[in-house]
Amino acid sequence: MYQEKIISPPSGYLTFAISIALLVASILCFVSEIFLWGGILLAVDIFLIFPGFLIINPNQSMVLTLFGKYLGTVKADGFFWVNPLTAKRRLSLKANNLNGQQLKVNDKLGNPIEIAAVVVWKVNETAKAVFSVENYMQYVNIQSEAAVRHLANIFPYDHAEGEETSITLKDGAEKVSELLENELNERLSRAGIEVLEARISHLAYAPEIASAMLQRQQATAVIAARKLIVEGAVGMVEMALEKLSQKGIVELDEERKAAMVSNLLVVLCGDRHVQPVVNTGTLYN
Repeated sequence: MYQEKIISPPSGYLTFAISIALLVASILCFVSEIFLWGGILLAVDIFLIFPGFLIINPNQSMVLTLFGKYLGTVKADGFFWVNPLTAKRRLSLKANNLNGQQLKVNDKLGNPIEIAAVVVWKVNETAKAVFSVENYMQYVNIQSEAAVRHLANIFPYDHAEGEETSITLKDGAEKVSELLENELNERLSRAGIEVLEARISHLAYAPEIASAMLQRQQATAVIAARKLIVEGAVGMVEMALEKLSQKGIVELDEERKAAMVSNLLVVLCGDRHVQPVVNTGTLYN
């Protein structure tokens, strides 16, 4: 596997001055009708000087090869001159966004889900990006999709009934993103790619089970709400009986207490407005 080698070619300004001087000299030779020397100087300038000029913009690099041999990579921005026979390939070192497409996969529990991820990456080692893989951008796309599929297969979408899983795709966003970033860095290191950030951008149940899962979530929410209401109602009934006993407002036997508790629980736990009923008799008539 190729290792990146950073090189610093000479500045191109001196060579540019020599090129201008050769161009002026060739023009003077043509004017003086010294066509042979004029042609030689012009050919040297066009074919041996001009092709060697190299302009590197900020956050760009140039991979140089000579007759199939890797010479090195120029990462410094500026104006340079290199061997005119070298082959040059320009690579951007800027950060790239990969907005992955929505994938339909099965989670750990076998439920079909839709998942997508956003990956921020950049080229870190140009030699690996050029020589180790055929097309490093296509390599990033395919390996990112494979990593997202693998991540979805090893974690459940949500907690199963009666089970508390440590990490889920829905609730463990930070941990899942960290694992996805680490796996992508491992997969893409062969191509000299560094992953700066990876996060889940879309997560949902597949349409065929979305309705059923929504009903399950609604039922879970209703049960949790009812549980909270009952706990609060029992506390309020207990407090009411204690206050009545402390202040001696009324003396209640066990049967009247049971009736009062029953009525209060109906009032507090019911989901509809209560219609009051005035009892003009006694509890026993």
